[in-house]
Amino acid sequence: MARGRAGARERMLERRRTTGRVLASAAAVAAGVALCTAAGSPRPAPAARDDHRPPGRAFTLLATGDVIPYPSIVDQARADAGGEGYDFRKIFAGARPAVAAADLAVCHLETPFGAPEGPFTGYPVFSVPPQLAGALRDTGYDSCSTASNHALDGGTDGVRRTLAALDEAGVAHAGTGRTRGEAARPALLRAGGARVAHLSYTAFSNLEPPGGETWAVNRLDPRRIAADACAARRAGADVVVVSLHWGTEWQREPDRRQLRLAERLTRSATAGRKDIDLVLGTHNHVPQAYEKLHGTWVVYGLGDQVASFVPGLDRGNEGSAARFTFTPRGGRWTVTRAEFLAQRSDQGPPFRLVPASADVRERVSDAVLSRGAGADGLRPAADG
Repeated sequence: MARGRAGARERMLERRRTTGRVLASAAAVAAGVALCTAAGSPRPAPAARDDHRPPGRAFTLLATGDVIPYPSIVDQARADAGGEGYDFRKIFAGARPAVAAADLAVCHLETPFGAPEGPFTGYPVFSVPPQLAGALRDTGYDSCSTASNHALDGGTDGVRRTLAALDEAGVAHAGTGRTRGEAARPALLRAGGARVAHLSYTAFSNLEPPGGETWAVNRLDPRRIAADACAARRAGADVVVVSLHWGTEWQREPDRRQLRLAERLTRSATAGRKDIDLVLGTHNHVPQAYEKLHGTWVVYGLGDQVASFVPGLDRGNEGSAARFTFTPRGGRWTVTRAEFLAQRSDQGPPFRLVPASADVRERVSDAVLSRGAGADGLRPAADG
């Protein structure tokens, strides 16, 4: 046990040293977008490669669902801090073993940050404590997708506060930007010798940015996603991961738009190589199916990780964590193991992420496997 914890800590420290290293300059990525876009379709273009890199090793990527700190959760974080500030670490402690053990861990931050002293608000216009960023880092997250229907709840000031807090905490981010160029750039990560690009888009926005700064949050446009993914690949990414805020709230089955977009995105390829290696879905609050399409895994909906709803909507307290093992084979990285873990939050008080009971594991498993992913090798994780 002690050796396992030490190993997880060393992996986290190594991720801290490597996360966010730039694969290519912003100019190179922008140039890649131009080369990869022709009438909305990627052009064949060779990827920029470093042929002198040492051979890679397999790595794991773990992704979890929506983080939506409702006022009751913010109140819990204040109580956990003894009434001075906000401490979210105890809330996330139940997720930390799995998150910290992964080589890369990705969260979905749905709500923008307010000023450190508040005021903080909940639905329908969120503003949450920026101290959350440090808790995400301490839990073990390397990158968070930030494109969501609530991303602009605080306007562009909220975007700036959110990204500044994530930067200070050392958590990479994708999906929103303080500038047009930043919004267009993926989060750039490393694991196992692989260069990983994380992109993020939303199908919805509850508010529009003031001053016409429509670029502040990435909108879900399949032509743009294909071009951005192609550009990231051309700039040197070995693995391209796309987070999508999409789907129908409270619906277990993927809707028709999700199915249509998944089909299109997993077919997207440049010069005989697929543009996207993994699709991660959020927004719908309940766990949805995983499916392997054209050799690419799609998670239609992870469900919520940290959220609090009124009685009758407690399905929002169940979700899945997706874990994929990428292995270098024949000069490319492929998924050689696909797993899921059931997750549950207890409303308390105190509000906490807790081990999933047998009935929760059964419900999550039924949803996750509902489109036949078991036949393609998806399995419940031994530790989940």
